[in-house]
Order: sequence, then structure tokens, then C-alpha cells
Amino acid sequence: INLRGKVIPVIDLRLRFGMEEIEHTDRTCIVIVEIEAGQTTVQMGIVVDSVSEVLNIQEDDIQPPPDLSAGNRTRYILGMARMEGAVKILVDIDQVLGEAEVKKLECATTR
Repeated sequence: INLRGKVIPVIDLRLRFGMEEIEHTDRTCIVIVEIEAGQTTVQMGIVVDSVSEVLNIQEDDIQPPPDLSAGNRTRYILGMARMEGAVKILVDIDQVLGEAEVKKLECATTR
């Protein structure tokens, strides 16, 4: 996409997680994130099904992810946050879209 004159790559998060592709609706959103890939910080867009709210979460409210003792099951989870009686799962976007994705983008842009 073109965001304020800067071209930003966009990745469908459903496809990244190996989920079924669905038709985009009026609730489908592109969320702009910054990821750290090695020594580089890159802006990317991620397509999500919907956004229900935007929260400011204090670092003190974040607890480590649960230990599921099953290998990589929590590798994409940054932590858990308790907010107003609910628990929010925080995704570690650097793990989801890390160096491998940046390398793919570099290859695609040099063609």
C-alpha cells in the first residue's frame, strides 16, 4: 500500500498462520506495525479480520505467556494482559513477521 507517500508491504495474517483465506469485508482492516528484523526496523501492514478496540497497556500489566510444555505453541505470544476483568493475549509481531519475512520482501523488491 501507499501510506503517506511511502510504499509499505502488506501480509495477510490469516495466510501467515496457515488459516483459510476468506473474502474481505467492511470490517477487514490493515494494521501498520513496525517489526525488528536483525538490525533493521521495517514498517509492514497486516490484514486482519477486524479490529474491535485499541488499548494502551502498561508494561506492569503484562504477564509472561503460560508454559504449555509443548514446544513452540507460545512462540508467537508476547504475554497476557489483564484489563478490566478480561485477559488479552498479546501477539509478538517480531516473531510472526521476523527476519524470514523481511528476507522474502528484499528478494521480491530486487526483482
